[in-house]
Amino acid sequence: MSTTVTEPGSHGPESDKSLAERVPRSRVIVASLAGTTIEFYDFYVYATAAVAVFPALFFTGEDETTKLLASMATFAAAFFGRPIGSVIFGHYGDRIGRKATLIGALLTMGIATFLIGLLPTYYSIGIWAPLILTILRFCQGLGLGGEWSGASLLATEYAEEGKRARAAMWPQLGAPFGFILANGFFLVLTIVMQFGTAEHHAVGDHPFLVWGWRIPFIASVVMVLLGLWVRIKLEETPVFKKAEQQGEKVKAPVTEVFKTSWVQIIQGTFIMLATYVLFYLMTAWVLSFGIGSPDAGGLGIEYRDFLIIQLLAVLLFAITVPISGWLADKYGRRSSQLVITSAIVVFGLCFGLIMDPSLVGTGENVSMGRVLFFLAVGMTLMGLTFGSMSAILPELFPTNVRYTGSGIAYNVASILGAAITPYIAVILNANFGVGSVGMYLSFAAVVTLIALWFSPETKNVDMYTVGRKIVK
Repeated sequence: MSTTVTEPGSHGPESDKSLAERVPRSRVIVASLAGTTIEFYDFYVYATAAVAVFPALFFTGEDETTKLLASMATFAAAFFGRPIGSVIFGHYGDRIGRKATLIGALLTMGIATFLIGLLPTYYSIGIWAPLILTILRFCQGLGLGGEWSGASLLATEYAEEGKRARAAMWPQLGAPFGFILANGFFLVLTIVMQFGTAEHHAVGDHPFLVWGWRIPFIASVVMVLLGLWVRIKLEETPVFKKAEQQGEKVKAPVTEVFKTSWVQIIQGTFIMLATYVLFYLMTAWVLSFGIGSPDAGGLGIEYRDFLIIQLLAVLLFAITVPISGWLADKYGRRSSQLVITSAIVVFGLCFGLIMDPSLVGTGENVSMGRVLFFLAVGMTLMGLTFGSMSAILPELFPTNVRYTGSGIAYNVASILGAAITPYIAVILNANFGVGSVGMYLSFAAVVTLIALWFSPETKNVDMYTVGRKIVK
C-alpha cells in the first residue's frame, strides 16, 4: 500500500489535508526522477556526441584540437541558456505552479534534442549546420534550466519532516541515470556498428557517422512522452497551494528574489561551483582526454573501452547520491558538504600523480586500472556532493520565489562551473599538463568551501516559513 504525503504543520485557514491531494509518495518519486532522468539523458547525449562525433561532422579544418574546442564551444551554449531558462520557467513556476511549468520544461528539452537528431551536417548545408546546432543546444539549456529547480521543489515540498534531503535526492539520481542511459546507448551502437576512434578521421565512410549517432537523439521522443504522462497525473505541491491560499504569490518573482534574497543567490551559486567543475571534468573533459591522441596530450584509449570504464564509475555516482541525502539529514547540509568539498580539494591536487600520461601510459600501454581508479574516486565524490544539493538550494529561498531563486543560483553556477570547464581543461592540459586541470578543480573547491563556511545550516527550516526565519 502506497503512503501519502502531507505538509507538516498548518499555516492558514485550511488544513494540510484539504490543501494537498493525498498523493502517493511513489508518484512524487517517479515524477521527479523520471523528468530529470530524461532531461539529463538529452543533455548528456549531446555531451558524448560533442566529443566523439560533432568535431568530425559539424566543423572543418586539419587540427583536431581546434575542432574539439569548436565543438566544446557549442556544448557550452546550453549553460548560457540555463540561467535564462531558470528565469522564464521560474517566473511561471512561482506564479502558476510547479506542475505546468515542469511540463513546459520537459517539452522544450525534448523537442530540441529530437531536432538535433534530424540536423544536416556541415557537409550538407555548410555553416548553417553548426549555427543551428548551437541554437538547439541553447534550447536544451533553456529546458534544463527550468527542470532541475522544479523537480527539486516537487521532492522537497512533498517531503516528510526530517527526511527532506533523502526525498530531495530522487531528482538528483536523474543525473547518473541519464548519463548511464546516454552513454550506454552510444556504447551499444558503437559495439553493434563496430565504430572506434580509428574511424573518426574518415567522415562519411562509416555508418555510425552517417546515421548511427542520430538514433539516441531521435529515440529521446519516446522518453519525453513517458515523462509527460507521469507529470500530467501529478498534483500541485502542498507548500505552493498553501502560499497561494495565503495570497503570498508575487507578480514578478525575478524582481522579488533579487530584492529580498540576493545574498542567498550568491551563496547558492558558489555552493554549487565545485560540484559543476568536478562533474564536467569527470564526464565531458575526461572523455576527450581519454580518447584523445597522445600527440595532443591525450591517452589514446579506444572510444568503446573508455565508455565502458566510465559507465562503471558512474555506477558509484548513483550509489553515493542516496548516501549524500542521508548524511545531510543526519549531520546537516553545511557540515557534510564542508567535509566532502575538502576531499575534492585534495583530489584535484592528485590529478598529476594519478593521470599524467608519463605515469598512466598511452595507447595500448595505458593502465586501465589506474584510469578506472581515477574515475571511481571522482564519481564517488560527485555523488556525495551532488546528492543533497536539491535540498540545500531550495531551502535557502521563500516559497513565493523558491523556483526562481534556486533555479538562478543553480544555473548561474553552471556558467561559472560547467560551461567553460571542458574548454579551459582542454587548453590547460594541452599547455601545462593534466596536473593543471586538477589545480583548476581545487581552486573551484576552495571557493565553494568559503561559500559554505558563510552559509546557514538549513536542515531544520520549515519549507513554508523559510525566508522569515533561517536556523543557524
